[in-house]
Amino acid sequence: MNNGQLLEVVLPGVVAPEGLTLRHGTVPAPGPRQVVVAMEATGVSFAEQQMRRGRYYDQPPFPFVPGYDLVGQVHSVGGGVDPALVGRRMAALLKTGGWASHVLVDAADLVPVPDGVTAAEAETVVVNGITAWQMLHRLAKVRSGQTVLVHGASGGVGSVLAQLARAAGVTVIGTASARHHDALRRLGVLPVDYRGADVPAEVRKLAPGGVDAVFDHLGGRSVIDSWHLLAPHGTLVAYGSASTRDDSGSKQWPVLKILGRTLLWNTLPNGRRAHFYNIWAGRALAQGKFRARLAEDLTRVFAALHQGEITAHIAAELPLSRAAEALRLAESGTTSGKIVLTP
Repeated sequence: MNNGQLLEVVLPGVVAPEGLTLRHGTVPAPGPRQVVVAMEATGVSFAEQQMRRGRYYDQPPFPFVPGYDLVGQVHSVGGGVDPALVGRRMAALLKTGGWASHVLVDAADLVPVPDGVTAAEAETVVVNGITAWQMLHRLAKVRSGQTVLVHGASGGVGSVLAQLARAAGVTVIGTASARHHDALRRLGVLPVDYRGADVPAEVRKLAPGGVDAVFDHLGGRSVIDSWHLLAPHGTLVAYGSASTRDDSGSKQWPVLKILGRTLLWNTLPNGRRAHFYNIWAGRALAQGKFRARLAEDLTRVFAALHQGEITAHIAAELPLSRAAEALRLAESGTTSGKIVLTP
């Protein structure tokens, strides 16, 4: 792509995927302590699906450029940034703005991508990998020999979670539709059909004493079932409300209900713990600590990818100009892994 031309995908409002628009412009100049990253890969996550509906918890006002994360080469640097970064492949967590050919990023938010890992491979584990690692190791603090339940184990976060857990010596029970079960078995995951089975009953057959941790992105009734599937001293980590994706009404209410339940459950004297995971927690109060923790965790995930402990599951790669098609594909629920957008 021409270094002097900027291409962005704009979400103008609550529209069908085909309502996304393309905007052309000039590549921005970086300010002090900023860089411009020439995007090589960005992704379609559940966040963009919710933002399109106007139902992501804290999305910005329309119109805006979506794109939760990106991987690319440093194109130019501003004052106070090492010029040697130009040409280096880096990853960044953004929340919005990644669906563009060139993106302004604070230099402090960059995390190096190891040599030997492609941009598309790295993209599959930026937001997904940070989420999975922090829930697994910082909140649930899993240990070898334990058993965990991963809902949506064939999805973007779920597949990384399952692989990281297996690499840590943990037995993984994973829910997914039947067509993904063979792939889960190849990862060493015990599959449960979330469509054609009584999920709590099937999980209890596999773990009669309960599971040591549950990772639940579904919310609604599922998060209640997840709590009751915990073994004594087990940990529930809720991190979304996908089951309410198509609901109307308040976009905050499904999340607030989960937060309320976790607070209530943590008052019970049964040794179990419940958390609602927010990848941005702590950033406003301690930005330096937040960035250091994020960089440390993503570096560990990249190392696991580079060493083959986890693999990149790419469902499809499409050019940025076909973002509407990519979003439609992601929302179809028919894919396994990450849908990646490229220049």
